[in-house]
Amino acid sequence: MSSPRPRRKLAVLACMDARLDPYALLGLLEGDAHVIRNAGGVVTDDALRSLSASQRLLGTEEIVLVMHRGCGLEGADDEEFAESLIEDGCPHPAWRLGGFEDLEQTLREGLERLRSSPELISRDKVRGLIYDPDTEELEEFGP
Repeated sequence: MSSPRPRRKLAVLACMDARLDPYALLGLLEGDAHVIRNAGGVVTDDALRSLSASQRLLGTEEIVLVMHRGCGLEGADDEEFAESLIEDGCPHPAWRLGGFEDLEQTLREGLERLRSSPELISRDKVRGLIYDPDTEELEEFGP
């Protein structure tokens, strides 16, 4: 029987964009890592919940945050999005869309949130990557 513990002790948080395949980008096989995806690859409370469970319950020790150029959330306005939901008869969402203007600044803020989150026990092995779907280049970001 296989284990829910990733072989590489790795957790990946990445955007849900269909052009981004975290397994192929990082040379991973099924069972190597926990892969958590959301709109934008944004470090949300729910992403932290999953990463905390990944570390505390299932032994991961490293986190890789993958964002990408040309993201659908780049330039998206949280308030306009919330207003469009309300216009469609939905209540005001309890969550934020996570739209952003500056990819690198947003990645920097996400890395800082991961590195300072008390919910995570392994905060010293947190890396950021930027993927460019047009050139298929993957670059390491920051310290």
